[in-house]
Amino acid sequence: MQTYYLTVYAQTGEALLNESFEAENDEAATNMGKEKLNENGHADITHRLVSPDGRLLLFHR
Repeated sequence: MQTYYLTVYAQTGEALLNESFEAENDEAATNMGKEKLNENGHADITHRLVSPDGRLLLFHR
């Protein structure tokens, strides 16, 4: 398992959500990240999902 980081930003730059979670691989992490965004109503707000090695897996501006 690897640790991934999901962050959601307000237009002011304030972090609305900043959490880490574990997933088996990038595909599973991407699916989990999308699910978390939808659950919290943040799918259309600026967000990013970063892999443990710093690769950007999800980004919305």
